[in-house]
Amino acid sequence: MRHALDAAAAAGRAGEVPVGAVVMRGARVLAVAGNAPRTLHDPTAHAEMLAIRAAAAALGAERLEDCDLYVTLEPCAMCAGAIAHARIRRLFYGASDPKGGGVEHGARVFAQPTCHHRPEVYPAIGEGEAGALLRDFFAARR
Repeated sequence: MRHALDAAAAAGRAGEVPVGAVVMRGARVLAVAGNAPRTLHDPTAHAEMLAIRAAAAALGAERLEDCDLYVTLEPCAMCAGAIAHARIRRLFYGASDPKGGGVEHGARVFAQPTCHHRPEVYPAIGEGEAGALLRDFFAARR
């Protein structure tokens, strides 16, 4: 989670919402990414999407069945869908997102009968630091 928190902080410094993600395969870091929709002019450039794409490219495979994803914020419905399609083994996330989350809030993608793959989900990992990054980022913009 440390890598994800560092990527989130870097995204925040770049003017992006401070969310970071890391894809791991065992002890090996395959990909680290921070949010970049504004930078890339791409509404799908969430940290999770970028990390999943980079990890899949690094492995040369579209499925990441033996990989784990660490992300600082509860994934949105789009990212949860990508996690399911990528067959991520385990999802660890920091802060919950009652407004935009898609795992324990909102769409609850993995709970839907049409979801073909459900990762193991571990919430509240690094929650305090992840939440502080987000609160500080938005407080500075008000």
